[in-house]
Amino acid sequence: MLTLYHAPQSRSSRIVRLLDELGVLDQVEIRIVTIARHDGSGGADPANPHPEGKVPLLVHDGVEIWESSAIILYLTELFPDAGLGRPIGHPERGPYLSWLAWYGDVMEPVMVFKIAGLSHRLLDVTFRGVGEMTARLSGQLSKTPYILGNTFSAADLLLSSTFVWMPDATPDVPAIRDWMARCEARPSAARQVAYDKAHAAA
Repeated sequence: MLTLYHAPQSRSSRIVRLLDELGVLDQVEIRIVTIARHDGSGGADPANPHPEGKVPLLVHDGVEIWESSAIILYLTELFPDAGLGRPIGHPERGPYLSWLAWYGDVMEPVMVFKIAGLSHRLLDVTFRGVGEMTARLSGQLSKTPYILGNTFSAADLLLSSTFVWMPDATPDVPAIRDWMARCEARPSAARQVAYDKAHAAA
């Protein structure tokens, strides 16, 4: 049994979209929970078993998987036929794992520091800054239409989700904006928004 703990319009929304892309929404129980929001609203939900009260949390036959990149890797390997991941032995396996890790290790921290107005040399040395992050992303997307090449993957879904939630932070770089347009033109994007709107009051 697969269960996803999800709060509408949060980081777990990208996992709902991934389930759609994988074609397995009907195989997963989605439980709507509350979380503490940045504006001070909401709060930890006692029905959510996540040890920090966050989302997403995936539970598979009683085993908990947390953190978006780990859940994405887990699901793309559990449902490989959709082709959104890269299996062991695939020539793009290394880049796939690296981009998933890069999201949590570099991209999200850099964006959070920017929003919070934090600036310190230690942060820049450790995580790099927005300029370096943008250069890394645009450098890849100037060579290929998607992160791993010519086809959409779960790495695109994860990385693009940053700018879905913070559209004003999308770098004004043609390669990145064109990539975002391609990612958001996929039917799963509109379906995920509709799903969250339908469950926002739950």
